[in-house]
Amino acid sequence: MARPLMLLALAVALVGCAPVDEPAATASSAPAASSASTACTKEQLTLVKAGKLTIGTDKPAYEPWFKDDDPSNGQGFESAVAFAVAGELGFDRSEIEWATVKFDSAFAPGEKTFDFDINQVSITADRAKVVDFSNGYYTVKQAVVALKGGKYASAKTVAELRDAKIGVQVGTTSFDAVKNVIKPSADPNVYSEQIDAVNGLKNKQVDALVVDLPTAFYVTAAQVEDSQIVGQFSATGGTPEEFGLVMEKGSALKPCVDKAVDALKSKGELAKIEQEWLGSAVGAPELS
Repeated sequence: MARPLMLLALAVALVGCAPVDEPAATASSAPAASSASTACTKEQLTLVKAGKLTIGTDKPAYEPWFKDDDPSNGQGFESAVAFAVAGELGFDRSEIEWATVKFDSAFAPGEKTFDFDINQVSITADRAKVVDFSNGYYTVKQAVVALKGGKYASAKTVAELRDAKIGVQVGTTSFDAVKNVIKPSADPNVYSEQIDAVNGLKNKQVDALVVDLPTAFYVTAAQVEDSQIVGQFSATGGTPEEFGLVMEKGSALKPCVDKAVDALKSKGELAKIEQEWLGSAVGAPELS
């Protein structure tokens, strides 16, 4: 996987996370709980808490996805997306509550304490077996970060990274990408929290770190001095990897959340939010 302001490099991290599954599937692969024609007025929605829209995310909530570790301030890419979706559903800020949900708990089987969760959770076929996903709200690539001047800082291909000691967060699609795309000759250093993986690079316990691209920009700008993005690559070998809003399996809310996400796309609002908060997360070299 899943993840302070993005300094110069972004306007954007921090696993990405994009944890261990099959290649990403489109949100449509998760069956809708009810017809898309279901009325989506606020009063008719089935919610965890009557009259309130409960949104889950992890803590700490990192930039550029959230700002100042405060999802409720509307700043940061995912905070802004969450409030935009809530607005499409008819909720104002006074009607929104935030719940702390660990990254891997969000897409684990079972009853949920949130109406939807937003936490850089990639849509995958395995996860979609036990939770519902909205249509994707962000297409992401994975990235490799290394210390400047290090042995692997100048790598141009994935093959050149095979002998590197790689750090990555468990349960993320970044972890999948390490296993299935980079295929390192030695087992990677696997960390339970993203910040531990970042510190592994900072303390030179690993040669390189794999995270999603926006997080990589944040790592290099604010977390690890004298680090650089080596390059970006696709974790799925073709099918775009997308983040989706997570809901309990069979959620009656899914058609309405899909409708909200699609409306934000068609109006160009998602693109505006992405440009504002992740606009600098472009231009990293492609690893062949």
